[in-house]
Parts: sequence; C-alpha cells; structure tokens
Amino acid sequence: MSGTSTLQKGLSQRQLSMIAIGGVIGAGLFVGSGVVIKNTGPGTFITYALAGALIIMIMRMLAEMAVANPSTGSFADYARNALGNWAGFSIGWLYWYFWVIVVGFEAIAGAKIVKYWLPSAPIWLTALLLLIAMTATNLFSVSSFGEFEFWFASIKVAAIIVFLGAGSCYVLGLWPNKSMDFSNLTAHGGFFPLGSAAVTVGVVTVIFSMVGAEIATIAAAESTDPERAVAKAANSVIMRIAVFFVGSAFLLVTILPWNGNQLAASPFVSAFTAMGVPYADHIMNAVVLTAVLSCLNSGMYTASRMLFVLAARREAPAQLVSVTRRGVPAAAILTSSVIGFLGVIASAFSPEFIFKFLLDSSGAVILFVYLLIAISQIVLRYRNGDGHLKVKMWLFPVLSIVSAIAMAAILAQMFIQGGDNRRALLLSLLSWAVVIGLFFANRWFVSRRPVPEVIAPTERPHRVLVLANETVGSEELLDELRAIGADNATTYHVVVPVSPIETGAAASHGPLDVWEATKILAQQRLDQTLAALHSANLEADGKLGDYRPLRALAAAVAEFEPDQIVIATEPPEQSIWHRFDVVDRARADYHVPVTNVIAMAPAEEPVA
Repeated sequence: MSGTSTLQKGLSQRQLSMIAIGGVIGAGLFVGSGVVIKNTGPGTFITYALAGALIIMIMRMLAEMAVANPSTGSFADYARNALGNWAGFSIGWLYWYFWVIVVGFEAIAGAKIVKYWLPSAPIWLTALLLLIAMTATNLFSVSSFGEFEFWFASIKVAAIIVFLGAGSCYVLGLWPNKSMDFSNLTAHGGFFPLGSAAVTVGVVTVIFSMVGAEIATIAAAESTDPERAVAKAANSVIMRIAVFFVGSAFLLVTILPWNGNQLAASPFVSAFTAMGVPYADHIMNAVVLTAVLSCLNSGMYTASRMLFVLAARREAPAQLVSVTRRGVPAAAILTSSVIGFLGVIASAFSPEFIFKFLLDSSGAVILFVYLLIAISQIVLRYRNGDGHLKVKMWLFPVLSIVSAIAMAAILAQMFIQGGDNRRALLLSLLSWAVVIGLFFANRWFVSRRPVPEVIAPTERPHRVLVLANETVGSEELLDELRAIGADNATTYHVVVPVSPIETGAAASHGPLDVWEATKILAQQRLDQTLAALHSANLEADGKLGDYRPLRALAAAVAEFEPDQIVIATEPPEQSIWHRFDVVDRARADYHVPVTNVIAMAPAEEPVA
C-alpha cells in the first residue's frame, strides 16, 4: 500500500476521440431517418439542424461542468451538487435504466439484421449471443471496450463519409451519366408539403437518434487527460452533427423523393441503389449491424459505469463497487447484462406487453436527463461564478435558459402528439416518480429508526478508538479528545475505512484505478491522523479498515476493546456517514460512550 503507486488509465486519446465522434451515429440515423423524412418532407434537414443545435447546447453545458470537475458519475453528480441528493439519485438510476433497456433493444435489432443473412436463426437466440459477446468485451478490460468501440465507430464514420462524398457528386452532376438535380426538394408538394409545423414536430423523433454524445464525458474519467478529452468531445459534436446528420439528411431528401416507397427500409440503402451502387443492401446492412453493436457495446459500458457510481455513492448495493484486477466493474457489468437478457426474453415471449412497457417506460428518460443537465449548469454557474472555468457556455444565461425551455417544449410536444409519444412520456414520468419515491421512502425509513440512548462517560477513558472519515488531523479532533478526558495515559487506535466515496476517489477516478487511489488517500488520512495525535504526545497506532464503516468499526472494536469511541465526520449536510446513521448505529451496537466530532478535513494533495 504505497502512496507512490502510478495510476493507469484504460482509454487512450485515440479511442476516446473516436468514441466521441461515433457516439451519436447509431442505427437511428441509418434506419430511423426514413420515418422522419416521411413525416416531415424535404425540410427534414432543418429538423435535424434544430435537434442538433439543442444537443450542441446540452453538450456545451455538460462540458463546462465536466471540465471543471471530471467525474465518472458526470451529470448525475452535477445534478446532485446543484439540486440535491434526490436529483443525483433519480437521474443516476433513470439513466442506468434507460441504457439497460437500450442494450436489450439493440441486441434484438442486431439479431433482426443478422436474420437478413441467416433467415432460420431465431431472433431471441441471436440477440442473446450478441449480448453475451458485448458483455465479454466489457468484462475483459476497459481498453478492450475502447478498442472495439474505436473500430465500430470507424466503420460508421467511414460509411457516412463515403455516402456524403458519393451523394454530393450525384446531386452536383459529377456522377457518371447524371446531371445536377435538386428537383426532389420541391417537386412533390413543395418544400413543406406537410406544413412548416411538421419540421418542429419531427424534432421529438430526431433527438432520440442523437442520444449518446454524453457518453464521452463518462468515458473521459477513464482517459489519460479527462479535461482535454471532455473539451474536445464537446467541441467536435458541432461538426459531427452539422456534417453527419444535417448533411446526410439533406442529401437523402435531394436524391430520393420524400414520399417514395424506397424509404420504407433504410433510406441509405435506397440512396445507394438509386446511384447504382452494387450490393448496396448487403453493404449498408453490415454498416447498420456495426452501428447496433457499437450502441450495444457503449450502452453496456455506460450502464455499468453509472451503476458503479451509484454503488460508490451508497445508492446501490455496495458489492457493485468491486472491480477485477484489470480494473473492470464486473459486478456492475453483469448486473446490467442480466437486465438486458431479461429484456430480450421479454421480447420473445411478451413483445406487445412487457417489452413494449419497458421501452415506453424508458422512452423519455434521456430528455429528463438533458433537461436536468441544463438546469444544473444554470444553478452551478450562478452559485460558483465563472472565474475558474476553462470551458464556458456561450451567451450565458440566455442560451442555457432557452435550451432548458426548448427541452421542456419537446416533452410538452410528446404529450400533445398523443399515441405512442404520450404513452412513452407518461410511463417515463411514472418511472421517475417511482425512483424519487424510493429515494424518499428510504429517507423516511431511516428517519424512523429509534434514536439510541447516548451513554455518557463515567470515568476518564483508557482506550479510545477513533473512526476517522474526512476530518483527520484537525484541531477539532484533538479538542474532542481533551473534552472527553483523554490524556497522555490514554491509548489510541485509529481506523480509516478504505471507501471510494468517503475518500473522494470515486468522484474523480474510474473503476480501473479507483481502489488504488482509495488506498492511497485512506493511507494519507491515517498518517495525518496519527501525526496529529503524535504531535500532542499521545500514544497512538492505527490501520486501514473495511470500506463499510460499520464493519471497519466492528473489527476494530473486537480487536482493540475500547472503552470510548470517537467518530470523526464532516458536517451532517455533507456527510455520507450521517446520511446512513453511522454514529447512531454505533451507539446502538456498542455499550460504550460514542461521541461524534464534526470538522472539515485539512487540504490534501490530489492523487493523480
């Protein structure tokens, strides 16, 4: 347990850059764009531009917060800091729920594509095999996820670039036996055949096809340079959306009539076929399969990291914070994978009831997340100012407020449209209400615990056990020891729980190195506490304990047999231990005086 250990990061800048570039390019663009064109007309590219502008604003606000405070929990932590624990808890769980449902959905989508080449293959079995393959990729190592995602994203980006190049040549008359032709923009009922309002209505559909840009801010915590990675990802999203989405949509409606039957499947296949490209269906199906596997791979990664963060914040079972020797949160990955498996099974046995319910109940969750990102950025910017910011939201507060209003308007539009959109919104709101209900139910349950009787010391203590959280080395601790009558004749034993959240390591490190960082920080705090006691000429020793404070305390009590326990914590509004009643539960469990000293921790050197 050395304080000089070198911490490793699992994602290279090359991998993270491609994850950021390919993050928003999914099957929704390759296949779903046909639905948007049918419902909007030639003005589809304006719809993509409007939705893209909103995503760019959200990413810029997220970048401002993420560069200032890179975190594996990312926007869940920012919502927690801005709005309270209920916001971090609910957004973390809802975002995890969204991605585990997406994982199951994408596995089924991939299986349907495979069926194009293997007609007799059962969809549910193929989906399970794809899900198992991507789970194995994530379980092996962080870098294996990054490498797979690098190549998946490369194929998607290459396909889009080829389409943009070939499509531009086709419409500009640089294609063999083809003259310049933009007639499809107006020849079939005009530029707005369904009315100009259809352009804004289509934003509801389009914005879901752009989901995934925020993954880069979560992955950045496991990169070699988190601040630079987040800033670069946020800046590049502008070009990605402008070129890949708006450019592709413009070429599709220029090459194909918006009301043609060719759009029933993938409009990209139809466009390549119209240009005379041989085997277009096989080529694009392979590309779409790559996009699906990419989404499946990154969805598994994202869900597991959010579950890891929830466990690290004591808002999920503590066992989920464990990692393998390769720094992979295997328990969190397998838990997320199991939910994905259940989704695949539900699609096979109850596609119109259970599976549809799962899809609808997570349908609007990502919009809730984006809305809270905007609100969190506004709150934190007003609270903390902008003097320390390296990346700033443009034209604050105007664009931030406009973005929040626009996101709320999209949610309202889902309700107004009715049908599946309204059902998805209402069920997603129900999901959010259930999660918030669980948060407050837990708070209520904890508050109902009987307050244990405080045992007052009857004589001067001889053996004092100090359970130290983040207040080690403080004058307040020494003052408390003097107040209870401890002196130079007293023996002291200090135990510091090796906890990722209580040391602060979980807020700044990913699964790959969080435990090593935790041990370093915990050792530093133990050394500082002992140094403070020794400076007062007190006889003291100590050790690191279990990451669960009550278990660390139980082991220390059994070994040291104290006649007084002192628990050092942060102020109640900041303390995880107070939230979980560590002090009161210690008083209930042990028949010795238990006192709580509250102080702020001394400044520490950050762990790189």
